[in-house]
Amino acid sequence: MEASAALDRLRDISSQVRSAVIFERGGKVIGSTLTDDEQSERVAREAEALLGEAEQHRNEAGGSGEFAQLEVALLGGSVFVVRDGERLIAATTPAEPTVGLVFYDLKSCLRELAAPAAPKKRAPAKRKSASRTKKSDAKS
Repeated sequence: MEASAALDRLRDISSQVRSAVIFERGGKVIGSTLTDDEQSERVAREAEALLGEAEQHRNEAGGSGEFAQLEVALLGGSVFVVRDGERLIAATTPAEPTVGLVFYDLKSCLRELAAPAAPKKRAPAKRKSASRTKKSDAKS
């Protein structure tokens, strides 16, 4: 599935997601609901930095490993970051979202993007009409 199709589907199923940016590690934007490319790239860089800072603080406290998901709740809304392998998605929501549902929708979006595209259906083959026997072949 293409990123634009995955984001369209996300917006169809999640009324809580205001905006979303899909990107790879390093900040390369794959798709975005934002119309400004620079803003999409900035969101990707900041989301990855936010995830990195959270992991660093956790590691300093004795934890280990990478975060799979992160929510930052602000007074005006929330920022979500979800990772699936090398791909990430950052999204914003209004205040007090249904956190579990938003995480589920974002993970589903990334999984749909990773799924191989369904093969295009081919039109059914036209049947050839039965050939008529030539006069020279017919012996009476």
